[in-house]
Amino acid sequence: MLTRFRDDCDASHPAQAGLAKPKSVGVESELRELAGPDATPTGLAVDAPALQPGISGSVRRRVLIIVENLPVPFDRRVWSEATTLSRHGYEVSVICPKGPGATASFEIIEGIAVYRHWLPKEGRGVLSYFAEYGAALFCEFVLSMKVLTTRGFDVVHACNPPDLIFVVGAFHKFLFGKSFIYDQHDINPEFYEAKFGRRGLLWRVLVLLERMTFALSDLSIAANQSYRTIAIERGRMNSDRVFVVRSGPNLSRVRSLPPDPAWKKGSKFLVAYVGVIGEPEGIDLLLESIKHIRKRGRDDVQFVIVGSGPALEEAKKLAMTFELDELVTFTGRVDDETLFTILSTADVCVDPDRPNAMNDKSTMNKTMEYMAIGKPIVQFDLTEGRVSAGEASLYVQNTDTAEFGDKILELLDDPARRDRMGAFGQKRIHDELAWDHETANLLSAYERVFSLRSSSSRQRRAAVPELSRRDSPR
Repeated sequence: MLTRFRDDCDASHPAQAGLAKPKSVGVESELRELAGPDATPTGLAVDAPALQPGISGSVRRRVLIIVENLPVPFDRRVWSEATTLSRHGYEVSVICPKGPGATASFEIIEGIAVYRHWLPKEGRGVLSYFAEYGAALFCEFVLSMKVLTTRGFDVVHACNPPDLIFVVGAFHKFLFGKSFIYDQHDINPEFYEAKFGRRGLLWRVLVLLERMTFALSDLSIAANQSYRTIAIERGRMNSDRVFVVRSGPNLSRVRSLPPDPAWKKGSKFLVAYVGVIGEPEGIDLLLESIKHIRKRGRDDVQFVIVGSGPALEEAKKLAMTFELDELVTFTGRVDDETLFTILSTADVCVDPDRPNAMNDKSTMNKTMEYMAIGKPIVQFDLTEGRVSAGEASLYVQNTDTAEFGDKILELLDDPARRDRMGAFGQKRIHDELAWDHETANLLSAYERVFSLRSSSSRQRRAAVPELSRRDSPR
């Protein structure tokens, strides 16, 4: 996770942000909801619920998305989900952390209410994780109560990591009858095993937390088929309650731009990496590959590494140790225009994610964006990497950095092959994998969860007269 900006947990009042204050729903109305729409306590005036466009014949549907990993709108998957739901008539609120470029405690973006909270600076030790996750959980709970008593919500949509948000979801589910959706972005037990090279007590705790999250879920959303299998087998979810919603690129955002030769710094070729700079992402392996390329006497290739993360400074030091300063540019985090200009300028894009149980089962956003821009890829041979890229990529076995470098040069020296691979990837994104193809799956998941809510509500209302008959004098 990225370094956070310091501030207080409470989101600023909407009126202080120059926005109209949302009408208060109040806890009393939430309690009325548990008794069913026909129950109206004496002395309480009940407003008729407003119909939402795109949801025919039903009252407004309200969603609270909670995400800790990144702020929105920079978490691309979460933002695609939020905007899709909003466009189809759902009233969406989001709770997320603050971060660079997202420091406002409260704002409305494209009709979506975004509540942001402070988190301590990210550390690497166990105690720092406890501090970070504890602070996040507290802030998420406080802000969820704020949303509950202002905008209101029917569904808590929890996006991991970590697998702790179910605590907030459980409170609202058991006390106020809210539904709970688990959107599994990462598989934390596999992440722990990949990071530390072992299992153990903490690994078992992560499996337990994941299992508890699945157990609370009315429905779960998986990022790919590998994650769906985990939800069904390890999470013990019914298969008809697990929906696959892939993290396809949003083509309204991902676009080709005119190349800028300045990024090549006088070299003939440019190779680009875009993504998180962390240990699992294998930037050290990429730098080893660049070192191999230089040893082969190639001085006509420039590299750009775009992104930020906990291993950024270590990566910069390693590049200096390898004497690659003149060949590698670290940009840090950049805006979309800069990002897509770099990708449009690149001749080859790389995905050096380290082969392990987590990466093997995970879909990488960067791979999909490379394909959307029409760029050929070099990556290590991972199951979901092959599922996504197919013939748009060359694959390297294990962590052979020399072969990785050789594959990069192989593509740079074969422009016709680069064009074929890039065209294949771009067509696959447009025809199958773009976010537009996933919206139907997301909306189907929400139709299912609201259908379950309606069924549960009918059962509660039916139980009331049955209990009355049993209690009546005979």
